[in-house]
Amino acid sequence: MTPTGPAELLATWESGLAQHDAGRSLLLHRAARPGAGTDELLSMPVGAREADLFALRRALFGERMQVRVECASCGEAMEFDLDATVLGVRGRTPDGPLRVAEDDWVVEFRLPTVADLAAAGSAPDAAEARRLLVARCAVSAVRGGETVPPERLAELLPADLQRRLAETAAEADPAADVTLNVSCPECGGLTPAELDITSYLWTELDTWARDLLLDVHLLASAYGWSEPEILALSPLRRRYYLELCADA
Repeated sequence: MTPTGPAELLATWESGLAQHDAGRSLLLHRAARPGAGTDELLSMPVGAREADLFALRRALFGERMQVRVECASCGEAMEFDLDATVLGVRGRTPDGPLRVAEDDWVVEFRLPTVADLAAAGSAPDAAEARRLLVARCAVSAVRGGETVPPERLAELLPADLQRRLAETAAEADPAADVTLNVSCPECGGLTPAELDITSYLWTELDTWARDLLLDVHLLASAYGWSEPEILALSPLRRRYYLELCADA
């Protein structure tokens, strides 16, 4: 991956200020894949997007990620470092539909895409979100030799079979959901913590952008340079000029 330049990253940050998670995720994904169109990005499996965002994070901010979690049992605040190189790693993409057969049911489905997740996220409640996601991802469904329409799958599928569908999808696309089980050093309890790479990366980008704009302000005030001229400097040279300003 070729790291996106500071001017482009600032533009991504500025555009994302008025967006929520889905919009910011798309903006960050564009930064990770500069040549990809919106349709291509939305049609990718969720795990492929997450892997791209983890790769972008490594390219921009390095391999160490600091995570803070509150223990679900005792409330203890826990802070630890993660190795980002082992996160967001994708397995081999399935060649065709995934298949689950149980009792008199046979269901074939594809992995959820970014667009599927966005559609489900706009649903008014969890039940409708599940119905939409199942209907959009179903390739075929047969119960006792009879075809079941995709829009009726969520209400007709037994709970055990729905769980198997979710487990099969998770095994085929493990990068789609990075959940950590954190052991509390105080009470020993385990706390599951989902690592939302969009929120994590956006927080880092926001801090970076505001720091960079302050650097631009200081250098422009001291030397009369324009923003593009300052952004064209390497981080090391910008830092050196800032030190000279501080010593003056």
